[in-house]
Amino acid sequence: MEDFAIPGREYALVFATAVIITYLATGAVRLLAVKIKAQTPIRDRDVHALPTPRMGGVAVYLGVAGAVLMAMNLPALRRAFESSSEITGVLVAGAVIVLVGVLDDRFDLDSVTKLAGQILAAGILVLFGVQWLLMWMPANNPEGGTTVIFSQVQGALITVLLTLVLANAMNFIDGLDGLLTGVAIISSIGIFVFSTHQLLLSEDDLAGSQPPLIAAALAGACIGFLPHNFFRARIFMGDSGSMFIGLTIAAATVSAGGKLNIAEFGGPRSTIALLAPLIVSLAVVFIPLLDFLMAVARRTREGRHPFSADKRHLHHRMLAIGHTQRQAVLIFYLWAAVLCAGAVSLAFVKWQVTVGPFAVGVALAAVLSAWPWVRARRLRKARAAA
Repeated sequence: MEDFAIPGREYALVFATAVIITYLATGAVRLLAVKIKAQTPIRDRDVHALPTPRMGGVAVYLGVAGAVLMAMNLPALRRAFESSSEITGVLVAGAVIVLVGVLDDRFDLDSVTKLAGQILAAGILVLFGVQWLLMWMPANNPEGGTTVIFSQVQGALITVLLTLVLANAMNFIDGLDGLLTGVAIISSIGIFVFSTHQLLLSEDDLAGSQPPLIAAALAGACIGFLPHNFFRARIFMGDSGSMFIGLTIAAATVSAGGKLNIAEFGGPRSTIALLAPLIVSLAVVFIPLLDFLMAVARRTREGRHPFSADKRHLHHRMLAIGHTQRQAVLIFYLWAAVLCAGAVSLAFVKWQVTVGPFAVGVALAAVLSAWPWVRARRLRKARAAA
């Protein structure tokens, strides 16, 4: 029997196809957005100075869909479609949530309508087999843990909940030029690395090749979109993009971590390595989820609707202490990279090896984040002393 190998060239082709399609499609989508007046007006909470077209998610979806459909004709990757309908579910659910996002980008739908569209799209994922079925939990036994098997109803609820959290969390972080796009790229790369490692260990390209294919297509599409979206952006993701990215990352995360059977891997190197799928999931959503929870708690405490708009998201605070838009976005990239790298590395090495570089990364990100505030405080003290 031949040794199993990751089809690296085919994944690279998927990635490159998504980059090219999205880059070329974004210009046409921008013209369409301007024509139908799907533009972001200047609001008090915004940081841009001119009305900017939205609907960038349409171009990202076209890039992902084109790359995935091309993969159906590749010798190795087409096996991902033979045993599972998960990828088809991502395309169908993605089309639904992009449509809802486009309507919101043009007509500003109310929150209840958007939530209904998100639930519908998440339900379509479940119908196509995207469900979290297994989870390893620590336990006091000789093996150090046990595998919890969820029912279909429980797995469906977990999938829907994760999709809703990610779709709205990605929407919350989309406040600076290129911020969401870059975080999505880093998150997709993290899921791709983890899921290809899992695929290599299982040697099962029927059951394990869906997550890396989804992640490679999404990473490529976002990279193709980034030149149009980085400061100064000529087009925004809009809700069509943020919700589609959240749904796609949720699908890839559930597909990668929700079906990991520990028994097939001959035992992990450490207890923490077993929790890598869950840690990857938490790392992927850490920044937008933290911002989301902080915003909801802040607005509720002030007696306002938890989903009302304000200008106190994390990225607004970064600008307030003295960062430029570019600096704030790059620092968010660094935080996302440190968190994802720290989580994914647990699948390869023991936590004792990871903790040192992770601590250095966190310290560097913290210093760069606070540096304008520290510098301004030192200047104030110097002036007071003078």
